[in-house]
Amino acid sequence: MTILFLISSEGYYGAENMVVVLARHLSQQGCHCVVCVFRNSHSPHTEVGEQAKRQGLAMEIVPCNGRWDWGAVTRIRKLLVKHNVDILHPHGYKADLYAYVANWPNRAGLVATSHNWSSKVMRMRAYAGLDRLLLRRFDKVIVVSDHVADILRRWGVVHDKVCEIFNGVDIERFDGATPTLRNEIAPEGYSLVGFVGRLVSDKGGALLLHAAQQVLAVHSKIMFVLVGEGPSRKEWEAVATRLGIGQHVVFAGARDDMPGVYASLDMVVLPSLFEAMPMCLLEALAAKKPVIATRVGAVPKLIRPQETGLLIEPGDVNGLASAILRLLMDPELASRLGENGRAHVAQHFSAEVMARSYIGQYEQVLASRSNGTHKPAALEVSCR
Repeated sequence: MTILFLISSEGYYGAENMVVVLARHLSQQGCHCVVCVFRNSHSPHTEVGEQAKRQGLAMEIVPCNGRWDWGAVTRIRKLLVKHNVDILHPHGYKADLYAYVANWPNRAGLVATSHNWSSKVMRMRAYAGLDRLLLRRFDKVIVVSDHVADILRRWGVVHDKVCEIFNGVDIERFDGATPTLRNEIAPEGYSLVGFVGRLVSDKGGALLLHAAQQVLAVHSKIMFVLVGEGPSRKEWEAVATRLGIGQHVVFAGARDDMPGVYASLDMVVLPSLFEAMPMCLLEALAAKKPVIATRVGAVPKLIRPQETGLLIEPGDVNGLASAILRLLMDPELASRLGENGRAHVAQHFSAEVMARSYIGQYEQVLASRSNGTHKPAALEVSCR
């Protein structure tokens, strides 16, 4: 079985990382995987493709000029033939549209992984709505939370087309990692509280900074580090300065040494307002780190309160500050949460389990096509 993954951007840390993890483990289970990334003229991010290539996966680049480029469609069609693709698996709004048009009429099985996050930005809400309509015409749509599944079904995606598969993580990748971040930013005797992810408003970075102000009023020997990049970085830097905690906050940017980053942290905090199944929490638990997260999306299936982590309500700054202080003052609890979290992830959220689940869905799609039960649907696309 040959799977072509189509990635539309480097816009969010977790999803791209998950694609490479999935492709590698599918390859280990006998599939041939090709990771194909857009090289946009205005923002030529191809890092995920380079990551895939370094890990021994086949990689292709699709040049794309502007929001719509028929040349990119032609390039994808040629790749479907070149690699004799059985399953075309796009990730992201743009990738979904290009995959559907390039695949017409019914060249390969069409499977999408939909995160379909909510957003306050009108343009992104419009893209999400268009994507939901488009996904009606896919053979299968994989989601990582019940919430996303419910949204898609309300928008008319056939019930049986929607399947929930949780993200998976490479457990062994985080074993025995050497701390690589701590000595860079944390003075001797300081605790290090970490945030990992895309720096966008929905991730709750501003809330974390307000909670940090409360925590630092009680414990001064703490550094807060935000790992990742995004459009909210300047805003959050300004918030830290305005709150008078700038000397205790470090924006570390994007890193390629994540096992070492997690090994450096005393805890991981993700105060998101919206989520599906965040990879950073899976990675933190795989690294045996205690985590604090908000009760959103599929997070409660990963974080069992007082057992594998601490849950707070979204937007609860006081609750977040109290949870951070609790872990700082109770190292035994922090250690127990980390150990339990690692065991929970190993049993239910490993990359191997994820890959087997995807193979099962791919096989269902191919079986329905060979039996003649698949009926392609038309989609009109205009281009000026």
